[in-house]
Amino acid sequence: MKHCPSCGSEKLRSFYNVKGVPVNNCFLADSKEEALNAAKGDIDLAFCSNCGFITNTAFKSSSLDYSLPYENQQAFSPTFNAFSKSLAEKLVDKYDLHNKKILEIGCGKGDFLSLICELGDNRGIGVDPGCTTERLKDEKVKRITMIREPFSEKHSKHIGDLILCRHTFEHIHDTAEFLSVVRKAIGERFDTVLVFEIPSVLRILREQAFWDIYYEHSSYFSPGSIARLFRKCGFEVLDLYLGYDDQYIVIEAKASAGESKKMHPLEESIEDLKKDVEDFGKKYSAKFDEWKKKVKSYKSKGKRIAIWGSGSKCLSFITTLEMGDEIDLVVDINPFRHHKFIPGTSKEIMPPESLWEEKPDVVVIMNPVYETEIRKLIEIMKLDPEIVSL
Repeated sequence: MKHCPSCGSEKLRSFYNVKGVPVNNCFLADSKEEALNAAKGDIDLAFCSNCGFITNTAFKSSSLDYSLPYENQQAFSPTFNAFSKSLAEKLVDKYDLHNKKILEIGCGKGDFLSLICELGDNRGIGVDPGCTTERLKDEKVKRITMIREPFSEKHSKHIGDLILCRHTFEHIHDTAEFLSVVRKAIGERFDTVLVFEIPSVLRILREQAFWDIYYEHSSYFSPGSIARLFRKCGFEVLDLYLGYDDQYIVIEAKASAGESKKMHPLEESIEDLKKDVEDFGKKYSAKFDEWKKKVKSYKSKGKRIAIWGSGSKCLSFITTLEMGDEIDLVVDINPFRHHKFIPGTSKEIMPPESLWEEKPDVVVIMNPVYETEIRKLIEIMKLDPEIVSL
C-alpha cells in the first residue's frame, strides 16, 4: 500500500512489523489441528504524517472470513455491561432518544442495540454480515430488525435518528471510502446523530501494548485522526471523549452542509502523535523482552501460569511472543468459548472453574479493567495465586 486510506497521502512510514499472525482473532476452532492450521497474515503498521492515521499496509481483506464460527461477545462480564448501560443511558438522555429509530452498523449479537431500544422505547435496525438475535430474549427481539449483510448505501432507507457503530470501524481498511458511503446514505438528514466507538491507539502506543495489535484491526485511530477523518468526509464533530479506562474513543457527530472547521479540545496534534509513534518504535522490543523474561522466570521456578481472557489480546500476546507452550491454562467467562481452541495455538479455552482444579501459581489478566471482577471470582474459589495484569 502506498496511499493512506484516510487522507490519500503517500506520507506513510512503517514502524511495527509482525509476520505470520492468525487473521481471524475470534474464530473458534474445534480442535488443536484446526487451530494450528488457521489462516495467517502479516502486520506492517505505518503512520501517516499527513493526517495521523495508522494502518496495516500488509492487510488483505480477502484473508478474513467472518462466516467462520466467531465469538467476540463481551456481555458476560458485569464490568462491561455496566459500561454499556452507562453509555446507552447517556446517549438516550443527551439526544432524547425516546420512540426513535436507531440503526447500528456492525451490531453483532445485538446486545447494545436492544439495550438502547429498551431504555428509550426505540425501534432498532442492525446491519451486520454476522448478526444474530438468537441470544436475545423474545421481548428484546421484538424491538429490533436484523439485516445480515455488510452496510452499503442501499441501507439509507433505514437511517433515522441515531447511527451507532461500535468496535467495527477498526476492522474496516478503506476508512474514508466507508465513511463517505455513510455520509452519502444520510443525505440531508442533518439531525441524524452518529456515535462511533473504537479502540484508542494512544494507549497502545504509550503503553507499548503490542497485545492490542491484531490482523483484524487494520485501522488504528487517535482522537485527532478520527476527528480529522470525520470532518474530511462531511461531518461536524459534536463531542469526543475517552471511556473504559481510556481504552476506547467515542466520537459523536452529525452531517454538515460544508466542511466543518470545528475542532475538539481532546484532539492531539499530528506532531504529538508522531512522537508517540517514534517512542513506541524505540520501546516495544523492551516490552517483548520484559514479558519473555517474566514468563521464563516463572517457569524456571516451576510455577504454573494461567491466562484469564481468551480473546484477541490473548491471541496476540501468545502468538507475538511465541510462547504458547509456556502457558498452562487459558480461561474465559464466556461459555460459548469453552472447550474451543485459540487460532494459531494449541490452547484449549476452559471455564473459570478450571482454576480451582488446576490451581495455577500465576494468573495473567489480559485486560486490567476486569481485575476487580476477576479477583472476586478467584477469592470465591479460595485460591491465592499471584495476579498480574497487562
